[in-house]
Amino acid sequence: MTNTPTEASLDSLIETELAALVDCYKMLHAMPELSGQEEKTSAYLAGELKSLGFSVTQGVGKYCSQNWQGYGVVAVLANGSGPTVLVRADMDALPVEEKTRLPYASTVRACFRDAQEVGVMHACGHDVHVTSLIGTARLLVRLRSSWQGTLVLIGQPGEEGGGGAQAMLDDGVYQLFPKPDCALALHATSHLDAGKVAYVPGNFMASFTEVEITVYGVGAHGSAPERGKDPIVMAAQLILALQTIVSRELSPLEPAVLTVGSVHGGTASNIIPDRVQLELSIRTYDDAVRDQMIASIERIARGVALAAGVAEDLAPRLLVKAAHPANYNNPELTERVAQSLWLALGEHNVVKAYPVMASEDFGTWGLGREIPTCMFWLGAADPVLFRESEASGVALPSHHSPLFAPQPEPTIRTGVKAMTSAVLDLLGGESCKGSFGFAWQ
Repeated sequence: MTNTPTEASLDSLIETELAALVDCYKMLHAMPELSGQEEKTSAYLAGELKSLGFSVTQGVGKYCSQNWQGYGVVAVLANGSGPTVLVRADMDALPVEEKTRLPYASTVRACFRDAQEVGVMHACGHDVHVTSLIGTARLLVRLRSSWQGTLVLIGQPGEEGGGGAQAMLDDGVYQLFPKPDCALALHATSHLDAGKVAYVPGNFMASFTEVEITVYGVGAHGSAPERGKDPIVMAAQLILALQTIVSRELSPLEPAVLTVGSVHGGTASNIIPDRVQLELSIRTYDDAVRDQMIASIERIARGVALAAGVAEDLAPRLLVKAAHPANYNNPELTERVAQSLWLALGEHNVVKAYPVMASEDFGTWGLGREIPTCMFWLGAADPVLFRESEASGVALPSHHSPLFAPQPEPTIRTGVKAMTSAVLDLLGGESCKGSFGFAWQ
């Protein structure tokens, strides 16, 4: 290939786009949309990519258990023979009422799940992700003479809902559009100051499984517990017993988390109800460990009910409501991406980090490691506040906090430069002849 861009020329191109991209970010931040409701965000992203010459398809991902409308965006730009690289950005926001007091803070309210009205906020950086995707698209179009192959950009709905990626795949993304040789994504974080990125070869984020348990009992008057079977007492015993799964049934060397995040039951202090609902989340790196934990949850729940004398036909009911795989960064691909990040940002701005037990459905795009994937962290914290946090030991607001506030300009500049550089490396030079130059796993 010819006309390989220098770091200086890449910086110059980014600076010409930066002000408009920051405006784009602030607009997206002020108009967040919940999972399955990303109508305006989807339309905006599609319009931006169409204007750049991409072939754009909207409405992808209609078929899923949540009955979402399908706001997925797939944009394709073919630029000669060569590999296919997919870059994904998630678009949805969270049911969080923003408290940052920023001039562009969200005041949006919307109906969430069971129709209660909630505040809506981009409290996980998806507005940064969409803005970085648009910036990367703009630069790669202007740098078409520097790369060869096919670029597939994905605007994904429903990441926070836990099914957006699978819904798009179920809707035929890999059958209707070019199937990628590898897939890339970034994720904003306040655990790193803006201007820096971090990479993790191998296990990156854990799988996520949401489980609902309905504990059944026999209702009675609060003054006569002997006439009923109290599901609240059973639920309390079950919550404590479930903690032994990780501590006593799994190897101490096997990472796993089980959290009971929601308990609902009863209507009044003098009424023993006939059921209690628990909502749990399970996080592991190994699907076999996850399956073992689900089996243990069911066994323990039935055992608690049996010990309480509950009839067999009132045994607890377990429902797996959502599940997506762990994020596994292909080591060879990740090391190559890291090298391109070092060259673009400087080695002092690229950090090798550790796996975390948080979850993200980007790993779904890898089809069980058939397609190599790599997601890297994008620093989003104000550098001054970050240094103060390190000195004081007081953590900055993290993901899903109503105070989560990325520093727009340095975050977006770094995100666009990092992702553009990674794609240029994978689709440029000798690698575009049909091989990325490393062995797939």
